[in-house]
Amino acid sequence: MWAIMKKEIKTYFLSPIGYIFIGVFLLALSISFNLELQYSNGIINFQQIYIYIFTYLPTILIFAFLIPILTMRTFAEERKNGTEQLLLTSPVSITKIVFAKFLSALFVVIIAIAFTLMYMAIVCCFGSPDVNSVLVTLIGFILLNMAYIAFGIFASSLTENQIIAAIITIAAFILTWVLPEFISSGSNFSLLNMFYKFTTGQIDIAYTITFIMFTVLCLILTITVMQRRKSAR
Repeated sequence: MWAIMKKEIKTYFLSPIGYIFIGVFLLALSISFNLELQYSNGIINFQQIYIYIFTYLPTILIFAFLIPILTMRTFAEERKNGTEQLLLTSPVSITKIVFAKFLSALFVVIIAIAFTLMYMAIVCCFGSPDVNSVLVTLIGFILLNMAYIAFGIFASSLTENQIIAAIITIAAFILTWVLPEFISSGSNFSLLNMFYKFTTGQIDIAYTITFIMFTVLCLILTITVMQRRKSAR
């Protein structure tokens, strides 16, 4: 499992994918940070500004398109390049393979999140941010990423076309994002709305369990798909 995880992480950083993800994500947060400063009307909430940048539209839009860049290749590329057979016949179990790919993508995201602490450092120079709220927000953001990555990997396991896998992932995210605008009960299915709860500085146990269960469900579905492909060979 660790060998596969190491290989996946190397793939991210020996190609432009990892650098593009981190660079564009930080660019989105920089735009959000600048917008917050511009529209603060001279009254800057230094306690919450670091949290706000995760909820601004540029960050959310870029986030919606960046995660599929990480996940679209996980299994689709293996199938297209003909290396899937090597994975399926390797002594490593399908479960470990899926988890290795999931943890590798999550590792890249955590590195990107770690870089965002420079905004925290800037804020600390001018004010006193609410550390507890910041930590809860980061926990919520990581949970959101876990769920989105797991779904992206599942989408990648369904096709050999990386673009189709990315479109499925993006469409699912946008659908759950806009669903509450049309259906009042849609907020119960919106991962983004669940994340917003964490930005208030409160860890919602129900939403935390929902994030984890959704992540586990998507990984189980991915394992099931790959097991069936293995049995069919």
